[in-house]
Amino acid sequence: MRSLRKIKITPRVSKFLPQEPGIYVFWKGTAPIYVGKALNLKNRVSSYFSKILLPKTYKMVSSAKSLSFIPVTSELEALLLEARLVHRYKPIYNSALKDDKSPLYIFITNDFYPRVIMGRKDQKRKEIKSSFGPFPSSASVRFVLRNLRKIFPYADHKMGKRKCIYAHIGLCNPCPNEMEALRDIKEKRELRSRYLRNVGYINAVLSGKLKRVRRKMEAGMNKAAQLEKYEDASSYKDTILKFDYITQPTQEPGEFLKNPNLAEDLRTKELAELKKLLRGYFPSLQKIQRIECYDVAHLAGTAPTASMVTFTNGAKNLSYYRHFRIRDAKKYDDISALSEVARRRVKYLKSWGRPDLIIVDGGKAQVSSFRKVFEEKDIPVIGIAKREESLVIPVRKFKTNSFREIHLKRGPILFLITRIRDEAHRFARRYHHKLILKRLIA
Repeated sequence: MRSLRKIKITPRVSKFLPQEPGIYVFWKGTAPIYVGKALNLKNRVSSYFSKILLPKTYKMVSSAKSLSFIPVTSELEALLLEARLVHRYKPIYNSALKDDKSPLYIFITNDFYPRVIMGRKDQKRKEIKSSFGPFPSSASVRFVLRNLRKIFPYADHKMGKRKCIYAHIGLCNPCPNEMEALRDIKEKRELRSRYLRNVGYINAVLSGKLKRVRRKMEAGMNKAAQLEKYEDASSYKDTILKFDYITQPTQEPGEFLKNPNLAEDLRTKELAELKKLLRGYFPSLQKIQRIECYDVAHLAGTAPTASMVTFTNGAKNLSYYRHFRIRDAKKYDDISALSEVARRRVKYLKSWGRPDLIIVDGGKAQVSSFRKVFEEKDIPVIGIAKREESLVIPVRKFKTNSFREIHLKRGPILFLITRIRDEAHRFARRYHHKLILKRLIA
């Protein structure tokens, strides 16, 4: 951890931290005394200096002389990195602040059908093959396991006679109980092989080998396609898409130990590649420092809303998030809603700031609704089509408007665009659900 830059502890230390997920480390001299995880580094660290603390926490903060932080790109990566750092350095306050409870781990058993379970280290488990952790709470363990189980179904129960409840919803598939009941030896062997493959992937992810897992899945998909096993290839593809969703951009948690500025470096690379791509369509585009993304939400035209999220230098800028309640609900459709939002947004270019690029969640019609308003301001507008993950870029051809669709391959541009789009989607849905609930209880 000598490569981590240390910041002297002061009540205003949080001003140096970004508003994004990451790990923070409190130091006393050269010894790390506490490792913590945060969904928002700035807010979490500032909370240590802006409220009354419990005695143990106060003692920890008082003894800390400096702070380090490592931004990451997802909550899952933050949890995995936190567990590895705590396991490696064993900071004294990570155990002292847990009310003397022994730490929680994820275990993989050595059963014929290995189970994936959670438990405490002080439990004597002769059947344990691998352990991962410690994790700070049962909630964090459940978060990791819940995400992994959706991608790589596994069993956490001992052998029984009936198909387990999770098997009915695809979270224990294939189910060991079901496999043992089979009489066809070949089918049983094939299903067990598939089950062991899932457990192997889980083992690798918990070990921080995210890239290796994805390479193996991609190789399996390609091999299945070559053998014309198209159903298997399709299954691999679905799994890869789910895996990408919870880990993009895919980075080894170990890489953050080698380069604590990795998240910032990734964002710089993403923006550079996006700018290179778009300069061919927008010659006046000099920089992409501030990006705004817009999405709409409604339920059969009910309580239509829209969101604006802002990313500065590739990171979320919560100060410039905005909700829009669609005023002209009688004429509501996606295009009308976006047109209204564009007209309202352009009035605040001075007070809210000017974006370098606008992304609209949608295709040609959605892009056009924004472009009509912002074209005269010389602000580029592009769209992101949901189905194909394609960029929709307006171009001028023979003085008429046309569009170019560019399918985004897995890489920095796709990671950046989908990360921004998904955040706009989340922000719009949250406000929409709030309005719906307000109507229901009114």
